[in-house]
Amino acid sequence: MYIKRAIEESIIKISKTFPVLLLTGPRQAGKTMMLKKLAEDSRKYVTLDDPDIRLLAKSDPALFMQRFTPPILIDEVQYAPEILPYIKMSVDSSGKKGDFWLTGSQAFHMMKNVSESLAGRVGIVNLLGLSSSEIGALKSEPFTTSPERLMSRLSAVQKMGINEIFNRIFKGAFPALYGEDAPDLSDFYRSYINTYLQRDIKDLTQVADETAFYNFMIIVAANTARPVIYEEIAKDAGISPPTAKKWMSILMSSGLVALVQPYNNNVLKRVTKMPLLHFLDTGLCAYLLKWGNPETLERGAMSGAFFESFVFSEIYKSYLNAGKEAPLYYYRDKEKREIDLLIYENGTLYPIEIKKAASPGTEAVKHFKVLNPVTEPERFGELEQYKIEIGNGAVICMANDLLPVDKKNWFVPVWMI
Repeated sequence: MYIKRAIEESIIKISKTFPVLLLTGPRQAGKTMMLKKLAEDSRKYVTLDDPDIRLLAKSDPALFMQRFTPPILIDEVQYAPEILPYIKMSVDSSGKKGDFWLTGSQAFHMMKNVSESLAGRVGIVNLLGLSSSEIGALKSEPFTTSPERLMSRLSAVQKMGINEIFNRIFKGAFPALYGEDAPDLSDFYRSYINTYLQRDIKDLTQVADETAFYNFMIIVAANTARPVIYEEIAKDAGISPPTAKKWMSILMSSGLVALVQPYNNNVLKRVTKMPLLHFLDTGLCAYLLKWGNPETLERGAMSGAFFESFVFSEIYKSYLNAGKEAPLYYYRDKEKREIDLLIYENGTLYPIEIKKAASPGTEAVKHFKVLNPVTEPERFGELEQYKIEIGNGAVICMANDLLPVDKKNWFVPVWMI
């Protein structure tokens, strides 16, 4: 069963704009299936997972290009970066848009080669796992706190209780888990980890110790929805802080984690500089941490962190699926006042708090006021041009309905995002 992906419109648009489309993202995110569906019979398909074809591409890229002519979809291009200069020569010669569609599970290995070899010729798109909108066959759009948008969406979405939400969190978002012949969860994630460590970490990076990297992944999973302190992560994983930073960048480029930067403004003087970590697939995160079922996860000590990372990943995907960079930040200061998420667009900040509670109360928005100084920077010795507006805020929670907190803020049920 094919689930229509929200990013398809962006794919077609970019293919009409650039000679080369590169679709990156984690393994099993559905890249190949989607591009095959969009291509139908209009282009050839070749995968560099095939050892013979990979050998040809690496040893004689010119002959490979003669054998596999555009329009073409080349899968797992990271295994033969040798063909990239030849793709450049081909597109420069033909001048056609959309001649080459490339996929790659490992952006960290490809991006340098792609940016150098195909500069100005490639449109890059990132695909993550399924969003709740895609699973529910709903219209997908970038998440905003606009009351009008929220009200219009209320009539389209289906309510979900805490058990249903944590079933979704525990299951994760990989498309293979939502098909009619879906594999056993534990079998799927065990195979996923083994393939990731063997094919991507061992073959494509300088990581020599797969076991140490696996242990590092577990430590990172345990830190989801928390600020990143590399020294602590390194100590827990038994590695050096520079190695922890390097390995974190691998997880980021693999599409497995995201680091949310703290919002920085000259008026806000005591803001922390640590990024906030989110594991992007909560199912994989739960598997790494050995949670056995959604019920124990929901009752466990990390349920709030999993809930927060789930909400973040849904909002993050809503922007990526629209072909946009996600304008997401968070706030934390030296007094440990926090705002879980900030959307910053068009000179306006939209604060979001994430609470795994049905009735969080007005206390949930108490820290939103720490942003007030940005609305009048001249009072704090800064230029008026640094002025930022504060827009509608939201408390994303387990409420049963969309309800106002006050004049500017709303309780937003998690099943609405």
